[in-house]
Amino acid sequence: MNKQAYIDTLLHLADNALILSQRNAEWCGHGPVLEQDIAITNISLDLLGQARNFYQYTAELINEQAAAGTIPATEDSLAYLRKEREFRNCLLLELPRGDWAHTILRQFFFSNYQSLLMKKLQDNADPQIAAIAEKSLKEVTYHLRWSAEWVIRLGDGTEESKARMEKAITDLWPYTGELFTPASYEKEAGVVTADLYQPWMEKIVAVFEEATLPVPANTFMHTGGKIGRHTEHLGFLLAELQYMQRAYPGANW
Repeated sequence: MNKQAYIDTLLHLADNALILSQRNAEWCGHGPVLEQDIAITNISLDLLGQARNFYQYTAELINEQAAAGTIPATEDSLAYLRKEREFRNCLLLELPRGDWAHTILRQFFFSNYQSLLMKKLQDNADPQIAAIAEKSLKEVTYHLRWSAEWVIRLGDGTEESKARMEKAITDLWPYTGELFTPASYEKEAGVVTADLYQPWMEKIVAVFEEATLPVPANTFMHTGGKIGRHTEHLGFLLAELQYMQRAYPGANW
């Protein structure tokens, strides 16, 4: 196996979790009601924990093949010291927070995908990957149930909530295809997600039908995030996320 492809795949998994965690964290103190403010904050923390697990393992692999005298990679250096083009997260996850409908729908799209992916990764030949996936799946199962319930609540709610959900679908759907479009490093690492599309879509259809929401027709899909071609939004997100570490290099709390 190409070890660099393996490292890139792990970075992709970590970056997905980190970037969505940062977006969800923007709701802290601004949720529609206290209970849901706490819920979305806890989901953000779950995702951050998943990112840490993947970054820590990635750093180990990077350090194994690093030249003597090289500064060791750490979870912090991977999160705080890489530039936009080095991040491999999907574009869907870096888009602006939007309103509550956008946040809920994006979480539903990603949790649906992540649930299927973590089930698959539980059987990975690498015991470390399998262990991270098993732990993550317990959290993702809740994320999926919570977000699906909210999609139904908003879609089958008031005229305004339904209209907001329909706008969120229009805005976010063109970014979902990238989840199932494998990058070259994913193929080399054996983590191909194309086979997850059908069960992912079945869940989408079931929830949208209960929510009385339309299932979008096939459309153009944006890609590029997995290979470092991002929207302008990621730069602003990283500027906030990485500010303290870049302003005070090596600072410890």
